[in-house]
Amino acid sequence: MKALLEVLAPGSEERTLAGAIDPKRLPAHVAIIMDGNGRWAKRRNLPRAAGHKAGIDAVRETVETCARLGLKALTLYAFSVENWKRPRTEVDTLWRLLRIYLRRELPVLLKHNVRLSAIGRLGGLPDSVRQELLAAVESTAAKTGLRVNLAINYGGRAELVDAVNALLAEARAAGTLGSLCLDEDLIASHLYTAGVPDPDLLIRTSGEMRVSNFLLWQIAYAEIYVTDTLWPDFRRIDLLRAILDYQKRDRRFGGIKAGAGLKAALPVAQP
Repeated sequence: MKALLEVLAPGSEERTLAGAIDPKRLPAHVAIIMDGNGRWAKRRNLPRAAGHKAGIDAVRETVETCARLGLKALTLYAFSVENWKRPRTEVDTLWRLLRIYLRRELPVLLKHNVRLSAIGRLGGLPDSVRQELLAAVESTAAKTGLRVNLAINYGGRAELVDAVNALLAEARAAGTLGSLCLDEDLIASHLYTAGVPDPDLLIRTSGEMRVSNFLLWQIAYAEIYVTDTLWPDFRRIDLLRAILDYQKRDRRFGGIKAGAGLKAALPVAQP
């Protein structure tokens, strides 16, 4: 928190919001569905590519803010397996912008002790994009601060399929396929996000009320925050508002508060 407060102007709304955040109750992992680039561009009579380009600024500010807050993980939904259905020119633009982001932002990531990771079916990416992405991942591998997961060519259902297929392949190679018995821990250990805590907070921009095949296993108990703000307009103040809203939630994970017994949970019969 100190690293964030020192860059906020005294008396500003951002400073007020940041000061209201309880540093002991920060979400360990924030996941974001970055939606609204196309609508942002359309409202300005600009090509969709302009919206994607403007979204890079939102990524930069969000990553830096999470790093200064001291969060453990941030997962950004950058490109889904369904996004291949978009026009070829738009897809090519997205790859070009990803390469620009990696080249321009790598020094910033290193400065803030950020470890970059990529999750998804990376083998399906264009060779040049995959090579540059993996090189950036390797460059930050020794960093110990915020872990930023870029979900690229990602789908929640595809992730589950890949996890189960990996388990089957391991069992087949070990000759234990007939006795294989899956449980939650075993499946979780073969997800793309293995070793990373599940998201505490899922943010979706642009006001859409759906999870869009994103981290389907991992968000089972995530708190969901939806904002009408389009992704290119998403800034530090929007992230702070989301975290403050998260800290107001009563997280029970299917249980009840300590001390709240069955009697308190049931209506009292009237004589």
